[in-house]
Amino acid sequence: MFTQFFGNFLLYQKLITPEQLLEAIRQKQETRMQLGVLAINAGYMTASQVERIHELQSKMDKRIGDIAVELGYITEEQLAELLNAQPLGYLLLGQAIIDKGFMTNSQFEAAIRSYKEKYSLSDEDISNNENSKSDTLIASLYDFSKTSNPSLYKGFVTLLMNNFVRFVGDDFTPLEPEFEIQSDSYKATSQKINGEFSVMTHIFAKEKELIQFACRYSGENITELDEYAEASGQDFINLHNGLFTVNASNNQQIELTLTPPAPLADLASEEVNGHLILPFQFPFGIIRFAISI
Repeated sequence: MFTQFFGNFLLYQKLITPEQLLEAIRQKQETRMQLGVLAINAGYMTASQVERIHELQSKMDKRIGDIAVELGYITEEQLAELLNAQPLGYLLLGQAIIDKGFMTNSQFEAAIRSYKEKYSLSDEDISNNENSKSDTLIASLYDFSKTSNPSLYKGFVTLLMNNFVRFVGDDFTPLEPEFEIQSDSYKATSQKINGEFSVMTHIFAKEKELIQFACRYSGENITELDEYAEASGQDFINLHNGLFTVNASNNQQIELTLTPPAPLADLASEEVNGHLILPFQFPFGIIRFAISI
């Protein structure tokens, strides 16, 4: 989740454009982690030192790490640590952004420092997927304070993001919440949650995005909005809402039931206007999930 919110941070701090972020997300899976970005993130080298090493490397046949040690920028032990480090997702995204020329090393250094300071994050928090810090990120984007049960709404959204990561892919960025849509060109699958926490939920997108979502979720090559694509959307919303009801029962002793997912249908804007609409930018487009408030 820290990777996804790093993209959101860069976007809403206006450090990159939506188009640049989308291109970097697409590039991330093919990006090779560079020692310089790892060293900047760890605080072992500054961006100017990394730039100096790159300049020297263009004039000599030596590895970046060896040059850094010779210049006294890092120790042998620090170099070994960096070489053995497991690249974190948000660093791969940052590397893709640098490789594309959307940010310099210096700009990335300032951005990663600001991101960690804003949310009081350490690399250990991120690598361990620290839940308390995840809650901080969620709360920074979504205000549940005026809802009937803030903890349930927060749990719903946190679970939704985790389910996207587990069942669809981690290459998405949560965008600013919406409360209405202007288009009637969406297709949606809906499901009602009944009980003490009674809400209507919808997953919706345009036809092309729904097909790609179905391909991701099912692992099949789906080329049209057919019964397989429809079943994928129904299965995902039912899976997510089912896990949510289990969590509500276990954590708050609230018993909830679900109606069967509705067939895929055109979505009228009035069906979700006034709901909390959560847009998620994937490489193939935007998938929206709405929950009534």
